[in-house]
Amino acid sequence: MRIHHVAGGLMMALALAGCQRTAPMDSVNTQPNITPLQGQPVGSVSSSQLPDPTTNTTQFPAQPTTDTAMATGTGNAAAAASALDVKKESMVGNWRVANGPSSCDMFLTLTNLGGGSRGGTRGCAGELTAMGSWEVAGKQVVLKDREGNPIARLYKTADTRFDGSTNSGQPVSLSR
Repeated sequence: MRIHHVAGGLMMALALAGCQRTAPMDSVNTQPNITPLQGQPVGSVSSSQLPDPTTNTTQFPAQPTTDTAMATGTGNAAAAASALDVKKESMVGNWRVANGPSSCDMFLTLTNLGGGSRGGTRGCAGELTAMGSWEVAGKQVVLKDREGNPIARLYKTADTRFDGSTNSGQPVSLSR
């Protein structure tokens, strides 16, 4: 038993000896040795007056048009007439989104968020990147941005499929 105490004491002494400084700190330079960067030659800088935007409008792109039927929720009457009934509880979960030429994932929950339920997307492009909530309005599913503004409207076309479009007119499909 005594050997264990001696061995333990010896080990403790060796461990503590490793924590001591062996060199004086006076020889260590604690100030950084940074050399300043040399200036690089730069080309000449020119300046001129910007043109008046009210006189020559050809330099600007055309103003985007808004589909007022889609923005007010009155668009796509044929899809609305043939749409299947939607239950909010059946929407919960993961959906595969086809948005024009790209696809991504959408997650819908029943957690309340302002005027709808919390939702989100992963890997989406365009308007759907701002999706933050959703709600069911009659036979229509409305996807909203984080401020609660509608960004897309969808109708149930099959048991596990919803079709519609974004406010800009881009086709959107949800499927499982």
